[in-house]
Amino acid sequence: MIKSKKLSKYKAIKYGFFNSIGGVSKNIYKSLNCGPGSNDNSANVKKNLNIVRKKISNNSQNIFLLNQIHSNKFVFIDHKYKSKIKPKADAIITDQMNVPIAVLTADCVPILVFDNQRKMIAAIHAGWKGAFKGIVSKVIKFMIKKGSKTKNITAVIGPAISVKNYEVKKDFYKKFVIKDKTNHKFFKMSKEKLYFNLSSYVKSLILKSGVKKIEKIDVDTFDAKNKFFSARRSKSLNYADYGRNISIIMLN
Repeated sequence: MIKSKKLSKYKAIKYGFFNSIGGVSKNIYKSLNCGPGSNDNSANVKKNLNIVRKKISNNSQNIFLLNQIHSNKFVFIDHKYKSKIKPKADAIITDQMNVPIAVLTADCVPILVFDNQRKMIAAIHAGWKGAFKGIVSKVIKFMIKKGSKTKNITAVIGPAISVKNYEVKKDFYKKFVIKDKTNHKFFKMSKEKLYFNLSSYVKSLILKSGVKKIEKIDVDTFDAKNKFFSARRSKSLNYADYGRNISIIMLN
């Protein structure tokens, strides 16, 4: 589990960016695969989620997860929230105590957000599509609508694929530059190949939303030595599937 210097200052939350170590799954899912959407044994995934929950808190409810769809949709959990169905969305916001909220990634950017005055948290799954569609600004705008001030918000960008391992096509580049010509700075050419810096792009979106307290954890999920699940690495090894890393936060 990786911690953040900025978030660790606050006693009102428990959180963590977990890698693939410490679970019960086998083979390509070894070992802490937290993805119910993977083809792993579902009993093992449940055990892994319980391992994570206990690492965060023995007193918490079950981890609140989403059916992630690479969108700009989010869910707000307040005291009235009731749903038996896992929502289709890519971010969760809550001001409720002992409700661990989490997103799953395997190269995409996880963002954990905390307002230390309003006591509100968010977990965001930002793949390039969700980031491009505005998931980050929508979450922060909603938090402000609910009483947060940007000066009290801390946002931490978790482990994700690094620019050197995120090769993209020309039409991908064009899409971003047509939207905003300054986006060219998040791309680089190397040996006639084009690469995209997803984490830096996400950081720019957080800054545009007015949040200044940002930490970017520069750990590459693609690099096997870091022990994170990676969709791109799994594909390069011709694996049929891949595990999911979990990033989790809770008000206590």
